[in-house]
Amino acid sequence: MADGRALHLAVALNGAGWHPAAWRAAGARPAELFTAGYWTELVAEAERGALDFATFEDRLGLQSTLDDGDDDRTDQVRGHLDATLIASTVAPLTHRIGLVPDVVTTHTEPFHISKSVATLDFVSHGRAGVRARVSARRSDAAHFGRRSLPVFDPSSPQFPGLAGELFDEAADHVEVQRRLWDSWEDDAEIRDVATGRFIDREKLHYIDFEGAWFAVRGPSITPRPPQGQPPVAVLAHGAEAYRLAVRAADLVFVTPADAEDAGAIAGDLRAIREEHGLPPGTPKVFADLVVFLDEGAGVAADRKARLDQADGTEYTSDARVFAGTAAALADELTVLAEAGDLAGFRLRPAAVPHDLEAITRTLVPELRARGLFREEYTSSTLRGHLGLSRPANRYPEVTA
Repeated sequence: MADGRALHLAVALNGAGWHPAAWRAAGARPAELFTAGYWTELVAEAERGALDFATFEDRLGLQSTLDDGDDDRTDQVRGHLDATLIASTVAPLTHRIGLVPDVVTTHTEPFHISKSVATLDFVSHGRAGVRARVSARRSDAAHFGRRSLPVFDPSSPQFPGLAGELFDEAADHVEVQRRLWDSWEDDAEIRDVATGRFIDREKLHYIDFEGAWFAVRGPSITPRPPQGQPPVAVLAHGAEAYRLAVRAADLVFVTPADAEDAGAIAGDLRAIREEHGLPPGTPKVFADLVVFLDEGAGVAADRKARLDQADGTEYTSDARVFAGTAAALADELTVLAEAGDLAGFRLRPAAVPHDLEAITRTLVPELRARGLFREEYTSSTLRGHLGLSRPANRYPEVTA
């Protein structure tokens, strides 16, 4: 944000909120967590604040306090709906906000994922994105039976090699998705009743991808999405994930602890970007923060303390946890954006609907008053919100 541009703002939706005891907070609606109406109302609230997009958390196993396997706890939310299906359900009932579900690239097939995300882009009229994430959990692998993984142990000498392999697989997964999205040219559908021609078969392309993990011929069974390429996002905490983001993503979510850390992350990403010959701003960088927002800093801190007491431990996160007022958060975002050359922020509401409504109804007006956030949507697609042009299809150029 060094040039004074307005910030992008997104929200990460996760059940009753990011605090494990959020389902027990005043105003929570735990009985509705697995209903379409609940998710539609949350996204509609985010859209009222003109947020760029909402993300939907997903995973291949039950939530757990353990690194690997179930913890058998019964006092926290367990179970979740499929993120892509949630987004597709919400899409016809919203109008402008981008919809970005999580997809686990480990154990899934890129052909299936590509058509699901393409379908979401059609249903939403160009508002789809996808966040690619990996799973190193042996308990997740046991659901599929196609590969075995060691016990999740980041301190193990073998772990860096495994992590590198999973990120390389994710990069190939995203590449296959992208090629499949391009496998139909934009004008492949003729739909001429008089001549009886629905498609021009010459404008459907085999992708013929051959890699270490996937061999996919193509073409897709779904036409090219309205955006051409729905934006791909990655959450990154270190060098291997930063490399995945630079290689494969349009957006990267990072988790700086403070302004100094934000600057260090920016330097790491810059070096990798230059190594790959990419221009500045590629991919766009968003910082994640968990937020407790109230009219007084003490009120926010007290609310967090009550939830911590209900959960039996102090809540911490991979991302910075902020408890305070909208004005103080706006100050914090400004400092982080300048230090880390950030395009924007993905905020994680600690408890919903309270903190989601605080974002849209107090933080957004505060940022607007400072000239840091738009008054209304100025585009109709997610790529448009983010300032990303619609990419050309790669295959007609190859044919020519």
